[in-house]
Amino acid sequence: MPRMTEEEAWKLEEEVTKNPPHVDPLKARHVSRMVALDDYSANYLISVSIGTRKTPTEIISEMVRERTAAEPV
Repeated sequence: MPRMTEEEAWKLEEEVTKNPPHVDPLKARHVSRMVALDDYSANYLISVSIGTRKTPTEIISEMVRERTAAEPV
C-alpha cells in the first residue's frame, strides 16, 4: 500500500475533524481491559480456546466464576 502524501494526510485530518464519527452511547459503554500474561498462561489459553472453540475472555470468565464460587465469602 503506498504511503499517504502530506497533502492527503491534511485533507483526511480536516475531513475527520469536520465530520466526527457518530457513536451510539449504549454501545460505547463497553470497557476493554488489557491483561499481560506470561508465555505459559498465554499458550494454555490458546490451546484451550482452540479445543473448546471459546474465546480467551470466555475461558478466563469461567475460571474466575468457578474460583469465586468455590471460595467461601
